[in-house]
Amino acid sequence: MAHTNPADYGRELATIVEAAAEVILPFWRTELDVVRKADESPVTEADRAGERLILARLAECFPEIPAISEEHASEFGTPDAVGPRFFLVDPVDGTKAFVRGDPNFTVNIGLIDNGAPVAGAICAPATGEVWFTSAEGVLKREGPGGAETRVRARAWPEGQALALVSHTMKEERAAELAARYGFSLRAPMDSSIKLVRIAEGAADIYPRHGPTMEWDTAAGHAILVAAGGRFTTPEGEAFTYGKADQGFRNGWFVARGA
Repeated sequence: MAHTNPADYGRELATIVEAAAEVILPFWRTELDVVRKADESPVTEADRAGERLILARLAECFPEIPAISEEHASEFGTPDAVGPRFFLVDPVDGTKAFVRGDPNFTVNIGLIDNGAPVAGAICAPATGEVWFTSAEGVLKREGPGGAETRVRARAWPEGQALALVSHTMKEERAAELAARYGFSLRAPMDSSIKLVRIAEGAADIYPRHGPTMEWDTAAGHAILVAAGGRFTTPEGEAFTYGKADQGFRNGWFVARGA
């Protein structure tokens, strides 16, 4: 289905990530077989089951738009070229948290148009929360069929700004980032849930000076910007997608609230 406003794709993407969450959740906190990929990141049957559902639904609903998904890409490689409009899919973002039994893992779908993320949906299966873009901004619901509320990024709270950072960040690195970006507080958190927590005004900044892939950030980027936040390079420049010549790898970025 085509939309006049691309952000409206978010509602259909939300139903797909919710359906994938239902497939993934029964695997959580169970004895999972964990396979190590070439880059040593983990993959489980939950990742694969979620991906199968998402790719089938996207092909059914949007047959004209190709999709690039993390597990398929890790097994078969990324395409050498991609058109101006495509989906980026991460069926379980935060697999390490998922394997540990932590709740901060997500299901992500982002729509890219001419290098920019224009729509997205993210579901947190452990809580049932889902965030998605719409023509009215970003909407959130607590589960399928639940009441929807509009969320917005908050203004920078001077002296109380909260940064969300990786669990593995060393103290000296965190101090360097705090000095550079001016935040006072920080909390460790996995996955793209960091981006939607900033989008809903629960935190203020997520500086990422480390490796990520386009499917890790596309949905959250779309949601954060639609909620009034910013997602840029550390120098404040536009952060673009469709980098087929680089294997869809991201550079450093900074995600901020309003």
